[in-house]
Formats: sequence, structure tokens, C-alpha cells
Amino acid sequence: MTLTSRTPCGAVRPDQVGSEVDLYGWVHRRRDLGGLIFIDLRDRSGIVQVKFDPAHAQAHATGGELRAESVIHVHGPVQRRPPGTENKELATGTVEVEAHAVDLLSRAQPPPFAVNEDGVVDEQLRLRYRYLDLRRSRMAKNLQLRHRLTKAIRDFLDAQGFVEIETPVLIRSTPEGARDYLVPSRLKPGYVYALAQSPQLYKQLLMVAGMDRYFQIVRCYRDEDQRADRQPEFTQLDLEMSFVGEDDVMDVIERCFAHVWKQVLDVTVPTPIRRITHAEALSRYGVDKPDLRYGLEIEELSSIFAATEFKIFRQTLDSGGVVRGIRIPRDLGAKDIEALTEVARAEGAKGLAFWHREPDGWRSPITKFFTEGELAGLQRASGAQTDDVVVAVADRADVVAAAMGSVRKAAARMLGLIKEGTFEFVWVTEFPLFERSKETGEITAAHHPFTSPRPEDLPLLDSEPLRVRARAYDLVLNGTELGSGSIRIHDPEMQQRVFMGLGLSKEDAERKFGFLLNAFRYGAPPHGGFAYGLDRVVMLAAREETIREVIAFPKNQQAEELMTDAPAPADPRQLRELRLQLIPSPVKPPR
Repeated sequence: MTLTSRTPCGAVRPDQVGSEVDLYGWVHRRRDLGGLIFIDLRDRSGIVQVKFDPAHAQAHATGGELRAESVIHVHGPVQRRPPGTENKELATGTVEVEAHAVDLLSRAQPPPFAVNEDGVVDEQLRLRYRYLDLRRSRMAKNLQLRHRLTKAIRDFLDAQGFVEIETPVLIRSTPEGARDYLVPSRLKPGYVYALAQSPQLYKQLLMVAGMDRYFQIVRCYRDEDQRADRQPEFTQLDLEMSFVGEDDVMDVIERCFAHVWKQVLDVTVPTPIRRITHAEALSRYGVDKPDLRYGLEIEELSSIFAATEFKIFRQTLDSGGVVRGIRIPRDLGAKDIEALTEVARAEGAKGLAFWHREPDGWRSPITKFFTEGELAGLQRASGAQTDDVVVAVADRADVVAAAMGSVRKAAARMLGLIKEGTFEFVWVTEFPLFERSKETGEITAAHHPFTSPRPEDLPLLDSEPLRVRARAYDLVLNGTELGSGSIRIHDPEMQQRVFMGLGLSKEDAERKFGFLLNAFRYGAPPHGGFAYGLDRVVMLAAREETIREVIAFPKNQQAEELMTDAPAPADPRQLRELRLQLIPSPVKPPR
């Protein structure tokens, strides 16, 4: 038999009854009924039942020796299953193949975990035997979903006139906000490349080159601490467009997501997607990536308590702080209140004020400190009904936003308010152009230093840079940031001003970014773009909790690839060629 005659296991159908097929795959399950033997045979396309009848001695004898995950070839006719034995869970469930000849192609030893079920398995074990983990139906479906989603993106952008262009991976190290992975140069000792964190500068240069509409599904690298939605190497959809404003870029992204979600998930994404400003997101939801699948919006209470005698609120307001709260549409017990209080404290808040709404008024340990007018104002602002609870935090605006954002999320989970299986997209716009680093106190770029400031804020660029808003926009889905974009700076003088705002002298800017500034001097079109994490998009489409579940061979939380045991010690000969000496860690990292 030749592989050209192969029939995929999941493709066997009733219209093939009576014809002979050749199946190749893995033994999924085996059932010995004392005479007849049945095997579920699996390949990427699905599962089909194979029957081993003693009338076909060789096949039956081989079937009796088969073990789970062994690889076999089966030749035989397609038959209908006897009435009452059909399996409605399988696309092949009304038919079976009777084995007339069987070849054992590869014998498998017992796997370290069950491959034929999607039960809970320790993640470290799964990653060490990832090639087995990927055989499980959940993981196989995730990778196929990723393929279909990626193809739908390419099909859409191709139809919109975009050209896919590859950009270098080995580049000059530039400040992108995260640590670079450095690659020593053998041919130029003492010099290094960086693995690209993104194609940002190259795609802007492609606009200068007149490519007009570019995209790339590209691997990127960032040496940063790992989280559920981060990996040291990841994939993103990167695009750039010339002669556009914010609305043009956002329109393409919206229509792309609508196309992909319909093609891959058969879900309609309403367009245009809702937009809110960065300031509005922080004041109403406490975060710049709000989850809109539930309400619990944050209410401003500062004016209500402006003249209060309640000491904590008064001191906060007098020092320039704010008071903000959330109405929770359900009564909460003491343990629930304490749990939410701990959530607020974890974000730096000193505590959580709370009031229970009862038919005859408010009940709280602090109610006695407020006037009737203040409590009436609380009622008007919150719209609380009987048995609702209002919780509030008084502190600096940034602390209140973080605390209320986390309380909002925790309360939604506590009360089961999150609408699972729904997709709520939202654009967040008008981000600050600059922000102050929490580590160093220095002014840094909020997105990246190539983002254009809003024209109406240009007078503030030199005098009050932290008040300047950017022509930037993030796309958020269910509380997860998918990606960011902006209208770029295309004028060399404006780019120099932004570099100076970041503390880069003209000389330093020319040394680090002279190639970009020089390109702009030869006629750069106005341009803008967007990039989103493909891994995060697939994670949300697959309704998974981490991007590791939608990446074929991910790293673990320690940035290790357990299957091949990477990273590994360097070969001394390679180090000599690179003229490198590695300083060993005093403590051996755990494996």
C-alpha cells in the first residue's frame, strides 16, 4: 500500500460503505470483547472505529497485541455499524472499518499520562512530553483553530491590498520598553545583535519606501518576566498603512476581526466597535483594559463628601485625592466584604468603605459619621436598591483606580456576573504620550517614542509633557489587551522633539536613530499602524486561560523549554569563537 491511497480517519462516511480504505493512525482506545476486538483509530482529522474479526486471522492476532498510542496501518472495507451501536459523538459514528490487514508501524510504550482523555495533568509533565500532549483532542483542536484563524487574517488583508513583507530578526538594540535578547556577533567581536522585539522601525521605513500597506505575522522576542499571557518569544500580527488617520487604521482592524470571528467561530462582531478614552476607562473601570461583559461601573463620589466630617475621606480630599465607589447589586456577607477589602489593600488602598442599603436607609459601621445630605447624595450617585451594597475607596486617584478596578473584577467573579462565551471588544483611545517610570522616576514613552502627539496638545510638549495625549489606540477584548497602534511621527523635527522629551540629546538621537531620522528627510508619508498578539487572540477564541495552551512548544513560567531542556550550557568552543565568558550563577536554577 502507498500513502497516496490513505483515507483520513475522520473522513470515513456512510457513502463509502462497501469500498475499501487504507487508514493510518494511532491506537486511541482498545476494547476486547472476547472474540471481536474494537479499536478507535485516531489521526489529526478525527477518530473512526475499527473492527477486528477472528475470520481475518492475521489482522485479529495483530489487533490482540496492540497497545494505546501504537501507530498502525489498517486495510479493509467500510461497514455500517449495527443498529443501536452508533456513536452520535463522532462524525464517523454510524460506520466502522473491518480490518482485513494490519501493519504495526511503530510500537508505543505506556505514556506518562493518558493521551486519550483531556483530564488534568501537571503542566510541567505536559511540557516535558509536549509531543504527547499535542495528541490530546483539546490541544490538537487549539492548534487547528490557530491555523484557521491565521489563514483568515491573511485572506482578509490580502483582499484589502496589503503586502506581506518579512523584516529582520537580528537587529540593532533599541529601547522598546522590555529587555532585549542579545546575540553576540562572531564576525564582529565585541558587538551584538538584538532579537527584534517588534518590526516597528522597519515597518515605518517600508512606508517611507512607498509600500503603502504592509503586514506580517511575525515572531518577536522580549526578555521579561513570564505571565499567563506572556512568553519570551511570541507571534504578532503587525501592519502599517500610509496616508491614514486613526479612523482608517481602526476600521481595517475592526473589519478584520469581524471577518475572522465569523469565518472561524461563526460569531458576529458588531461594528463599529465601541470607543472610550483612556481617562474614561480609568475613571469608570479602574483599568485601561476594561472588561465590558458586566456592569459594576465606578462612580465618582468626591463631590458628595467634599465637606464631610468623616476624617479619612476629608483628609484624602484635602490632599488632592478622590473618593470613588461601586454599587454591587446584591447583599454581601462579612466574609465577602473582607475578601473585597483584601483585594483593595493588595492594590495599595488602606481599606474599603461599605454601606448596605436597607428599606429604611443605610447600614454600616461608618454611617453615623455622615450627614443625611451626604447619605442622600450617595443614594443618588449609586442608584442603590434595597439589599445592594456600595463599596468605596478614598486615596490618590491612581491608587483608587487600581483598587476599584480589582474590586470590580473580583465582585463580578464572586457574583457570577461575567457572561462566559461572549466577546466584548472596546477601543481605548487618547493614551498619555509620556508616563513617569515607577522604577526610576524618569519620563518614558507610554507606548513607544515614535507615536505622534495629538495636535491640540503640542503646546504642552515642552512645558507639561505628562499632559500630552497620544494619537494612540488599544483594542481590548474581555479585559485583555489584544494590541496597540498609533499614528506615527513622520516629521524629523517632531521626532527630535519627542526624543528630547525622553531625555535623549540631539547627538544621542542621531547615534541611536539616525537611520530613521535620515529616512524621514527624504519624504515620509503620514502613516499609522497596529499590532496585536496572535497568541492572545487565539487564547481568547479558544476560551483558554493561558497562551501556553495555544502555542505548540511554549516556555514555562521560568522561560524554560522543558522538552529539550533549554536554555542549556554553551559549548566552550562556541564561547571561544565568540570571545565570550559566561559568569555562572552562584545558585543552580531549579529544573
